[in-house]
Amino acid sequence: MQRSFKLLIAYDGTAYAGWQIQVGQPTVQGMLERALAKLTGKRVQVTGSGRTDSGVHARGQVASITTDAWRAGPHQLMLALNTKVPNDIAVLQVDEMAIGFHAIRDAVGKHYRYQLQIGGVRDPIEYRYRWQLAGPLDIQSMHDAADRLRGRHDFASFQAAGSDRKTTHRHVRRLELETKRGRAGELRLNVDIEADGFLYNMVRNIVGSLVEVGRGKHSPDWIEFLLRVGDRKQAGPTAPPQGLFLVRVDYQVQPLTTESG
Repeated sequence: MQRSFKLLIAYDGTAYAGWQIQVGQPTVQGMLERALAKLTGKRVQVTGSGRTDSGVHARGQVASITTDAWRAGPHQLMLALNTKVPNDIAVLQVDEMAIGFHAIRDAVGKHYRYQLQIGGVRDPIEYRYRWQLAGPLDIQSMHDAADRLRGRHDFASFQAAGSDRKTTHRHVRRLELETKRGRAGELRLNVDIEADGFLYNMVRNIVGSLVEVGRGKHSPDWIEFLLRVGDRKQAGPTAPPQGLFLVRVDYQVQPLTTESG
């Protein structure tokens, strides 16, 4: 009997060439499908809610699978998978869903966080998870620029090439900048963005553009120009991948069972 499952997954993306399977390269999807093959004796396709790039991390990636080769419950599947995946990948929860659940099509929103360090000495641990900038940055101007990105807009200026979408309009429900001082006096800056969907590299391109504003290369009003012009070449650089985390994926469909342990 076919059964569908929703997997909640966290991973450190440092060692992986992204989510999607690539020949000859280690990927998160590849590791999960290998683990499922060991458990079931069959190839089980794992569909992620989004294809995170090489070096990008996740605290709340969601994937869907459909298989007739698993007889036990979802909690047992979670435990079994965690014995077969590398230590930098963890399956946090498995829910059984109605047949046909799809991690991409059923998603109604996502939350990403981008982490930066401004000034200070390189942290030998955190450098894998933050974009380090010498600074200084005008944080208030970055706040003002971020205000202009909230709401429904055409984000074509923030879409990297390589992904065809029917529309480049998205609704940014939340965009907040949070700062705090580290132990060595450095500034830790988190950029949280929630939207009904994201274009390819949209978050990293937004962050790169906000940093340009913070450096004084453009005023906050420049963001309004970018939203009007719809030209990626006019916007700021793409922020590096190591600072980006997929925090949460939102769904309205409910599980048949919930067993997180």
